Amino acid sequence: MIGRLHGTLLDKSPPQILLDVGGVGYEVDVPMSTLYDLPVVGHAVTLLIQTVIREDAHLLYGFATAAERGTFRELLKISGIGPRIALAVLSGLSVSEIAQAVTQQDTARFTRVPGIGKKTAERLLLELKGKLGADLGGAATAAAGSASDVLQALIALGYSEREAAAAAKALPEGCSVDDGIRQALKSLAR
Repeated sequence: MIGRLHGTLLDKSPPQILLDVGGVGYEVDVPMSTLYDLPVVGHAVTLLIQTVIREDAHLLYGFATAAERGTFRELLKISGIGPRIALAVLSGLSVSEIAQAVTQQDTARFTRVPGIGKKTAERLLLELKGKLGADLGGAATAAAGSASDVLQALIALGYSEREAAAAAKALPEGCSVDDGIRQALKSLAR
């Protein structure tokens, strides 16, 4: 099994990248969160890898953090959830948002991800309960909640999910919702 790759980024074709490792080009599918954090083509990249072996293919999925890969692995354990859907979930929601949705049993967050309907979202919440989100303390839940509220407010104001997520991610820890919205709007206005 391949667990980690370090090499030169040759190409980005979302959701796939091409990584040159010692003269061998590996095609690696990555969630959008990892893709946004990658450097420009030609720079060195290190990714944690999950190898999925099927009858007709050996597929590589890459992640910037161990938490993303761990969440991907937990998603794959759920009946009816394959690598493509798991990747879509991680592209649409951060690991902390997934954990918060599981803790709060919030199906609406999952149904916003393309390919996830209400029944699948309910199955995700049921299967992930106790596996994700249990390690969130009250402060972490409150911080994630305020960041989520800021994100939702920005989307309601007409910003794309990508712009809103980038602005919410840049907010300092422990920021209140009101201050977070003000700071995010200032950063988006630049």
